[in-house]
Amino acid sequence: MPNRWPVVPRQSCDDALGLLGKHRGLALVGADGTGKTTLADQIAERLGEKNPVRVKATATQAGVPFGAFGPLVEVHEVGKPAALIHSALESLLAQAQSTLILVDDAQLLDPLSASLVYQLARHGSARLIVTVRAGATLPSAVTALWEDGLLAKLDVGPLDEDETRSVLAELGESLDDEYRRTGGNPLELRLHLQTQSAATSLEPLVDAYLAELSPAARTVLGYLAVHQPLSRDDLIALTSKEAVEQAENAGAAAVFDSAVYAGHPLFAERVAHDADPADTRRLRTEILAQLTTQPHRHLGDRLGRAVLALDSDSPESVDDVVAAAQQALRLGDLTLSERLAGAALQRSERFDARLALSYALAWQGRGREADSVLAEVDAAALSEDEVMAWALPRAANQFWMLSEPERATAFLQNTRKRISTTAARLTLDALSATFAMNAGNVARALEIAGEVLADPEAEDMAVAWAASASALCSARMGRFDQVDALVQRALDAEHPGLLRFTVGLAQTTTLLMTGQPDAALEAAGAFTDFAELAQPGRAIGEVLLAQVLIAQKDPSAAAQVLGPAAATLERTGYSWGPLSLMYLTTALAQQGEIAESAKALSRADARHGTKSALFAPELGVARAWRLATVGEGTHAAIDAAREAARGAERSGQLGVAVWAWNEAARLGDPQAAAAIAKLGETVDCAFTR
Repeated sequence: MPNRWPVVPRQSCDDALGLLGKHRGLALVGADGTGKTTLADQIAERLGEKNPVRVKATATQAGVPFGAFGPLVEVHEVGKPAALIHSALESLLAQAQSTLILVDDAQLLDPLSASLVYQLARHGSARLIVTVRAGATLPSAVTALWEDGLLAKLDVGPLDEDETRSVLAELGESLDDEYRRTGGNPLELRLHLQTQSAATSLEPLVDAYLAELSPAARTVLGYLAVHQPLSRDDLIALTSKEAVEQAENAGAAAVFDSAVYAGHPLFAERVAHDADPADTRRLRTEILAQLTTQPHRHLGDRLGRAVLALDSDSPESVDDVVAAAQQALRLGDLTLSERLAGAALQRSERFDARLALSYALAWQGRGREADSVLAEVDAAALSEDEVMAWALPRAANQFWMLSEPERATAFLQNTRKRISTTAARLTLDALSATFAMNAGNVARALEIAGEVLADPEAEDMAVAWAASASALCSARMGRFDQVDALVQRALDAEHPGLLRFTVGLAQTTTLLMTGQPDAALEAAGAFTDFAELAQPGRAIGEVLLAQVLIAQKDPSAAAQVLGPAAATLERTGYSWGPLSLMYLTTALAQQGEIAESAKALSRADARHGTKSALFAPELGVARAWRLATVGEGTHAAIDAAREAARGAERSGQLGVAVWAWNEAARLGDPQAAAAIAKLGETVDCAFTR
């Protein structure tokens, strides 16, 4: 039996406590073996927190929504990311028995868990200490903890000379013997420990440690390398009580609240790396058999078992896999939903699996793949309800992702002929209204949507589409007094996918035009605070934020968020992609970035079309600012801004026309004031007043 894995108190505890005196939380970032977890425990002890709330992330849990938080949270499957996070936050804070929360190995958090940690930091009602592996690929919500100033960041470096001596003293002669046995020089290893990074020096230490574990303890670690944590009772059933005790005594396994984890993340990683795939599959099957003897314990348990079963010899029924894919979709875990639905389809041709897969792909912006999935459906064999479920996402893909608006509109009209119920037809009409809006026909969109909203038989999806389209059309037409009620009606409906951003753009536009920039910034921030969990949602939220920042004359900040956002949205077919590039062009041009604004404008022109015709005025204004930067004269820039404003007027977007004329005025147009005054007869806003 080897010596226990050495745990050496870090001398940087005083530095950490000093930072905590000025911040509500702390992120400890360092390589493996630098004692981040030990340091977190030291801090808790110094703060007098004997039983802090502990969250230990693992590679297994990283693939399951709220996997790291498991039994610590209770949420309702409401299908709205922001509501999910807020529900989990309230649940966690209500159950917490301590004012300190420790989150270990945050690089392994699933998106929902990472978002919850971010919201915990924002909430500020509990102290938060997070450990993070340096150099790992991190969830964006984790890096934002210190980038957004919510937590202080402390880089935890390698052990100093005194700390290294303590490690070597604890490892003792067994390490020297092991290093000699493998042909090494013990003195060389000791010097290496004192001078090299912890990540490099840990490899020989971990290998030597694992080699000395008893077979029984090694078996325990083998199970944990496949799936962790496991309850102590489950692990004993899989191995033996003696084996679990040996693993615990050696430090190869650690128990937290009756759940057993590997004593160090590297133990499980090294064992998993060296394992034979056939053995791993066998262990996975055995673990699954043990887990299925008990009911699901919490939200992530159901999906965790579904994932475990995928690569085992005991696959779940196709019905169960499809149900898990649908649950993952409702929870906003699009990657997991895609994986589960795809696995179900490989085993059986299922319409519901195909539908779940198409949504998971489409909401990731992978519309062409989604269209291919839907194209395999035999529409003639579908019931009327199935025709609706199939036709709506397919039409949306044709309009946005495939840039075939005429085909999408004709497809909807043909589908309508097969539908007999009023409610279903209203839903098709609501999507038609959305198409008309994006094509720039705001008056027609408002007319169709109004008919849908006036009909009591309209179902939630129809109301969501119609109300969100009406809200944005009203904002852009300058009917600002009508927007709030439409926004609320859209929010009250169970809206699918990314419709919430249409509502968001209606809100920010209205607030900016009515002279409420601070409220507009707050509204935009709600879409970028990691309530939006996955791309492209995060990027679209940043487009809303950039719109406000440009209006507040902060083009530098706008360009900073738009750079990565536009890159993400360009890979999708959404009309948000061209809009992001239009705003990016404007932001860069206003900073005098001649070459970069030219590139952005070229990309915007290339991707603009019928599906983004609504935003033609934004493209014209972007072109105007671009012309203003390149020495082509004020007249060319003013002409471009005038054309944008007049185009907005022709399309009925009178509110946007006021904005465009204001941009023309900023560029020096002497006619802009008169044009705005004339529009003031119809549009009541801060600019016309």
